[in-house]
Amino acid sequence: MKSVSISGSPRADVGKKDATALRNAKQIPCVLYGGKEQIHFAVAATEFKNLIYTPDVHTVDLDIAGKKYFAVLQEAQYHRVHDHLLHADFLEIVPGKPVTMNIPIRTSGTSPGVRNGGKLVKKLKTLRAKGLVEKMPDTITVAIDAMEIGHSVRVEDIKIDGITFLNASNITVVGVETTRAAVAEESAAPAGGAKAAAPAAGGAKTAAPAAGAKTAAPAAGAKAAAPAAAKPGAKK
Repeated sequence: MKSVSISGSPRADVGKKDATALRNAKQIPCVLYGGKEQIHFAVAATEFKNLIYTPDVHTVDLDIAGKKYFAVLQEAQYHRVHDHLLHADFLEIVPGKPVTMNIPIRTSGTSPGVRNGGKLVKKLKTLRAKGLVEKMPDTITVAIDAMEIGHSVRVEDIKIDGITFLNASNITVVGVETTRAAVAEESAAPAGGAKAAAPAAGGAKTAAPAAGAKTAAPAAGAKAAAPAAAKPGAKK
């Protein structure tokens, strides 16, 4: 796993007023925990360029007033509106002690489902992994070469020796979903190669005449309707 170096200076005061003053000076309040002691320090905002604003995951070589620490970034807090970094928590790496990290997810190969009109959807960008730092991969690669439309890969399907994933096991990581184009193409294809049904003889049936409309004249040669029975006593 790659590593970045960051230099910081201890904080004399850890109050909100001091934190605000640091941010105004383009410094980021930080804390290091997980080791023998908890250390509050400040780091220039520019130091985080190669740690946070990258898709890769790194370990961190911290230099705080000349003292060296080996750590991982555990949490970063951002401003709700401006998205500026406000605070960073570092976890000190202790030999033989597991750490928790967010590992980025990448895909490899070409999905046959995508070639047939499906859409590849990445539900998660990272997985929360726990294990020894030397076991942590730089990325988690998901092969999609055999994924058809409707197929998916869940957290429980990903196995890495020595690593435990903290996400729910039934969460979908990557899936191939159907699209309107795929449905239209499937509907257009005749089922089983059957021929289209022949149109009904004589075309479609004529709609019934509207109420009050005159009845059409009988066809030539048709018999006239029988006369009504004469009333009793009627003259011939």
